[in-house]
Amino acid sequence: MATVPNGSNTAVPTTVFKLEQLSQLSNQKKLGLILAAAAVIALLVGALMWSQTPDYRVLYNNVSDQDGAAIISSLQQMNVPYKFSDNGGAILIPDKQVHEVRLKLAGQGLPKGGLPGFELMENQKFGSSQFLEQVNYQRALEGELARSVQSLSAVQSARVHLAIAKPSVFSREKQQPSVSVLLNLHPGRVLSVDQVSAIVHLMSSSVPNLPIKNVTVVDQSGNLLSTQHENKQDKGFDAKQLQYIQELEENYIRRIEAILTPITGAANVRAQVTADLDFSRIERAEEIYRPNNTESDAAAIRSQQTLEATSTGSKLDGGIPGALSNRPPEPATAPIEAAGEDKESSDKKPTVPTDQKKESTINYEVDKTVQHTQQATGNIKRITAAVVLNYRKKVDENGEITYEPLTAEEIKEINNLVKEAMGYNEKRGDSLTVTNSLFTAENETILDAAFWKDPDNIMLVKEIGKQLLIATLVLFFLLKILRPFLRSLTQPPAPVLPEKISGEEGLDQLSEQHTKQAELQKYEQRHEFDENLKKAKQLAVDEPAIVANVVKEWVSGNG
Repeated sequence: MATVPNGSNTAVPTTVFKLEQLSQLSNQKKLGLILAAAAVIALLVGALMWSQTPDYRVLYNNVSDQDGAAIISSLQQMNVPYKFSDNGGAILIPDKQVHEVRLKLAGQGLPKGGLPGFELMENQKFGSSQFLEQVNYQRALEGELARSVQSLSAVQSARVHLAIAKPSVFSREKQQPSVSVLLNLHPGRVLSVDQVSAIVHLMSSSVPNLPIKNVTVVDQSGNLLSTQHENKQDKGFDAKQLQYIQELEENYIRRIEAILTPITGAANVRAQVTADLDFSRIERAEEIYRPNNTESDAAAIRSQQTLEATSTGSKLDGGIPGALSNRPPEPATAPIEAAGEDKESSDKKPTVPTDQKKESTINYEVDKTVQHTQQATGNIKRITAAVVLNYRKKVDENGEITYEPLTAEEIKEINNLVKEAMGYNEKRGDSLTVTNSLFTAENETILDAAFWKDPDNIMLVKEIGKQLLIATLVLFFLLKILRPFLRSLTQPPAPVLPEKISGEEGLDQLSEQHTKQAELQKYEQRHEFDENLKKAKQLAVDEPAIVANVVKEWVSGNG
């Protein structure tokens, strides 16, 4: 470092780089200097690449070998970097390119899936039998159903087995098909009853003539899931009913708090409601017959039927055909007449009895009422409500805060308001309790999560730590390793003194070393003088006013 004085008592710094020292280095030191520079460049490039390394995310998981090969080939064509997970079950690509690559691969029809679908029907061989076509169709249908089930977020993989009987014209009873579904769920995932019911209905709707009872769903642990669906249908209770109860109770709570908040304040009222609902389904069919209207004498006749039959016998009627009727008639004998009987009266007596029959049927109209009643589910059986009110807060002139309970009249008015808001029905058995009490924690504040527990802050700290680690390593290498090494290269070699100076030979060596050092110092001084002179000339050209002022000061000082 050299300085050039000026008129303002300031110094103009100049830096002299001693290139001649590099030329005086040995070949080993030059090679070391080149290696050090290469190491610095490599370290900087590596740190830059490490700081810009993208985060990898899963592109596809659990793909088949064929789909994996096709996906990797497409990634290579698109120049997208990729790598595999530790167990090789997933393909990872940079985070920013996941969605774009998925769309491009979907346009190419990838991944096709490990299970065959209806694409089996596209490659039918010529001359295949009807049995083979039926088997391929069944396999394709199983694959399509398995793909549909795998679309569920909780299902990792699925297999579907169809049992379809071959139709026959010689059998009167038609055997219904059946389906078995094996699910492999993601770790920690379970299927709700509604999801199992959805899978069962999906299978029943996809296969012709498949009843719901013939669908069996099993998970990877061997648990039979379809029985839960059957039990749900038997009990008629599901999660939606519980959700409906919770929504109804929350609605009542909001209504109660909304009507009391203007009076007591938002933080001075708490309410809880319990609703008892009836979800039973009742279907009733009645036929009621009522008699005719007795007020009017004339009854409505629907139909009338009269039947009369008369049978009269004659003297010519014969007996029973047979041997007696074929005999000749016997001689007639005069009947003995009674003394007091008249001949005419005897002639009037019927000799053969007469049969008579008379029948009459009258049908009247009868009133008939047919009722078919289906009671809606979710009827409210009873509502129970509990309301807690805080004491009234008062602040006096000195700023002291005091609390006092509400009066009986105020509690009565609040009780009436709550009854009207909740639709209180005494006949239904509803109950309401309003209590006035001092809250232990008036101002309840929910503390935010700690700074060190926030995921965003954790990621930011990790990124900052990563950059600081890179900078620390680079500075340590530059200051502790490269800088001392460069100093050792640029420093002139120390004079080597002989261990023992004896005689003329030692004196000659010592004088020769002093001569070299003197020449080196002269060379450095001459080189420094030349550099300063060059800088002064350049300064005189660039800043003539400054140089003129310096010369004037010199002249005035000498005078």
